[in-house]
Amino acid sequence: MTTDTIAAIATPPGQGGISIVRISGPEAERILQEIFAPASGKTSPPESNRLVLGCLHDGERELDQCMAVIMRGPRSYTREDVAELQLHGGGFLVREALEACLRHGARLAEPGEFTRRAFLNGRIDLSQAEAVMRLISARGEQQHRAALRQLDGGPSQFIRKVSDQLYDLQAGIAACIDYPEEVTEEEGTARLQEGLKLLISTLKSAADERSSRLIEDGLRVALIGRPNVGKSSLLNAMLGEERAIVTNIPGTTRDIIRGELILDGIPVTLTDTAGIRETEDPVEKIGVDRSRKAGREAELALLVLDASEPLTEEDLQLLRDLPDDSAVVLNKTDLAEKITAEDIRSVREGIPCVVCSALEPESLKPVKELIRRHTEVNDRLALTQPRHLESIRRAVGHLEDALRTSATETLDLAAVDLQAAQAALGEITGDQTDERLLDRIFAQFCVGK
Repeated sequence: MTTDTIAAIATPPGQGGISIVRISGPEAERILQEIFAPASGKTSPPESNRLVLGCLHDGERELDQCMAVIMRGPRSYTREDVAELQLHGGGFLVREALEACLRHGARLAEPGEFTRRAFLNGRIDLSQAEAVMRLISARGEQQHRAALRQLDGGPSQFIRKVSDQLYDLQAGIAACIDYPEEVTEEEGTARLQEGLKLLISTLKSAADERSSRLIEDGLRVALIGRPNVGKSSLLNAMLGEERAIVTNIPGTTRDIIRGELILDGIPVTLTDTAGIRETEDPVEKIGVDRSRKAGREAELALLVLDASEPLTEEDLQLLRDLPDDSAVVLNKTDLAEKITAEDIRSVREGIPCVVCSALEPESLKPVKELIRRHTEVNDRLALTQPRHLESIRRAVGHLEDALRTSATETLDLAAVDLQAAQAALGEITGDQTDERLLDRIFAQFCVGK
């Protein structure tokens, strides 16, 4: 499949100032010359990597006055000959341009096939290929930074450094197994135990699950509490839009309502939940069950209390049942306050507590600061992708097995464990991979990239 020529629309669907059709493969230049005529009238091969103004046509039919460029391999994204057409707008015109490419010998590209060819042709490794899609889909600054570090080869450099250290340990074992008369077991494994412990520690410290989850998925925050404490008003105020319906009628919110904001480059998903109380209403009861579930599953549960009313037994029970990594928000401080932070801490010692009014935007700063503290991550992490972390976990498991077998069993078994660890690390960069893994990764890409 990598010896034929592919084409696809490389820009999003819909109207726009410019749309791009990309062609890659051995016939890219021929196809471009057959459907594009330079305005200068020159018939000689166009200069590589230089945009040219001209006319796009399909046979006798003129399609557009546009720009075109040929990028001859290996100085191209795929390391093949790549041609691009920069057209006016989108819709009908860009589809006609693509159809012209297909009629002249190109095949419609599959999702991610341009980047897949870049990987297969050695332009980038597998980790960098994944970074392309992460960069496209980044929702916040931290995701963007992580994707750029990955595209620059940060994870690859880290993995290859660890792999080199692992190869050194394997070399010592191989030497005493293959040449027992020249290299004793004590000489070949002198640094084995110490080296394995260091590698295990290094990989474990790199696999920061929490920071990775925050960068990849953002922080989930659930607003919970009894009815009419101002959860929906607080959600709307935090988002700066009327996302949830607000009334004085208890039980107005019956289902989960979500909205997103960005704090310190991390996407934060705020969830407004139904008021938690005892009820016989079957619909409201479902909402209450979902509220409790949302509070359990969130990284941060915020118990919202009405500061203008004394603590009720329902408030006290919710406060006692809060998960450890939770906080309290005393809302409605624009009214006469009947609850203070000291009252809260007398029931639940040490729990974070902030005060605000959903009606006063300035008072929301402590709430945002509270959430912001839960978004703090090590933004220099080498590894953040779930697939990479899973490979690290398997590599650590094999190294721990090698640590045990090298102390109690034959070195042959330890050598097998080290090879398995090396293979797991190689899956991150693509040094060790198979077609099924590649299919799974590149299926997540958009067509044209």
